[in-house]
Amino acid sequence: MKAIRTGLPVTRTLAATLLASSALLTPAQAQEETTITAVMHSGLRVLDPVITTAHITRNHGYMIYDVLTAVDEDFTPQPQMADWQVSDDQLTYTFTLRDGLMFHDGAPVTAADAVASLKRWGQKDSGGQLIFDVTASLEATDDKTLVWTLSQPFAPLMDVISKQSAVPPFIMPARVAETSADETITEYVGSGPFVFNEEEYEPGVSVTYEKFDDYVPREGEPSWMAGGKVVNVDRVVWTTMPDNLTAMNALAAGEIDYLEQVQIDLMPILDAAPDVTVEMRDPLGYVTIGRPNFLHPPFDNKLVRQAAAAALGQEQMLATMQGDPEYYKVCGAIFGCATPLGDQAASETLVAPNPEASKALLAEAGYDGTPIVLMAPTDVISLSNQPVVAAQALREGGFEVDMQSMDWQSVVQRRAQQAPIGEGGWNMFFTNWMVPEISDPLINVMVNGRGDDGWFGWPDDPQIEEMRSAYVAATDAETQKAIAVQIQEHVMDNVNYLMMGEYLIPQARRTVIENMIPSPVPVFWAMTKAE
Repeated sequence: MKAIRTGLPVTRTLAATLLASSALLTPAQAQEETTITAVMHSGLRVLDPVITTAHITRNHGYMIYDVLTAVDEDFTPQPQMADWQVSDDQLTYTFTLRDGLMFHDGAPVTAADAVASLKRWGQKDSGGQLIFDVTASLEATDDKTLVWTLSQPFAPLMDVISKQSAVPPFIMPARVAETSADETITEYVGSGPFVFNEEEYEPGVSVTYEKFDDYVPREGEPSWMAGGKVVNVDRVVWTTMPDNLTAMNALAAGEIDYLEQVQIDLMPILDAAPDVTVEMRDPLGYVTIGRPNFLHPPFDNKLVRQAAAAALGQEQMLATMQGDPEYYKVCGAIFGCATPLGDQAASETLVAPNPEASKALLAEAGYDGTPIVLMAPTDVISLSNQPVVAAQALREGGFEVDMQSMDWQSVVQRRAQQAPIGEGGWNMFFTNWMVPEISDPLINVMVNGRGDDGWFGWPDDPQIEEMRSAYVAATDAETQKAIAVQIQEHVMDNVNYLMMGEYLIPQARRTVIENMIPSPVPVFWAMTKAE
């Protein structure tokens, strides 16, 4: 794999797109401030990082919020906002906030803020729900101390609250965190290294962050979300360019500084740019998955879900997505092929499509030909091909398909709705995950079987919940692995989701951008910009 590529200037650019954007600074401003202009994988519309697992909203969360603890590049939990101690009986976790923590509105961060934030997070997060199932109490004993008491040991507690994704437990002011977990917050005050500039925010178009001068970084070198978050620039502007060719030309021309996703077949454009580096942010990469809606016909029928699994094939989808086999891998392991829990048991049907098997299953299920609504985002390069490939494969397998095109943020908003199909509902969508955020049964939200309290699609699956609880109770790695294989086999049979393989996607930056942390989540602390 070509992990890093450098090249020479392109002759063509679409600078007019950027010049028309309100995200650009005037020349006078540019002289006064150091600004990084980035094109992320999607526009930002949903600002509440608890009610959605959308990566762009998570990325926004890391800009303005902080977390109590965070994993480093070795997947080891480290103190961030707080240090912690665990009692000998493994039932009491005591967290002590470090000095200097302050919200963007000038108020100090207190333990009460952390308690309220954790309780709201615990209502939505898959692993958090399991922790709160065995929580006896969570309370602030003074302004800097919170005590989490369990009714029974929960060995992976620190791993769950320290994870990078999908829903990190960001700390908000208590008045904000007391918002119902079923409602969206309307105030965006954090204590993180950047301040959200609400006045310059244009939903889906542009978002601006400014350095929080009163942020006190933790000591130590940055490592993923852990360590010192030292900000070396004045502003970060995310500007939206749905067309990757436009963004790549703008990068080559020096009109933007960073491009989160580079379309594989367009990479040669950057071969001619001397001031651009193309690289991999994370060697583990991503998985792409399809999620059926369990609430409404026809995917409330297991046989129909199995038919969809028979109709689809990983090789065809991955080849269409990435083109170059160097950037994808057929993999049926729901916890990732290269992770400790990775196992491909019972995934043979996902390798290549079997339309005849799909038709037979549909006939057995009594499928009446009602079209399935397949949401198809058009503005994210890593998501635009899956629905097209899936629609054709499903049709060949006997399904009628209504593929409805929209931007990704519309998918993000619509997938949260449980409305019937005739009232704006949906049957299936595709999305992507970083491998670290699907790597065990507590982090992987698609194996949550809690119905309405689970992730979009809402399977009511008591059997998988029993297995997840058994995984928590397991006292050794061998037992955990055995339970993970049982969950793998169950997901393949029940089709909780469609595992469609693994892939890598490069990022690109101007060479004036240095010290970018090689993290699965793109972050803008530590980064410097030379002029």
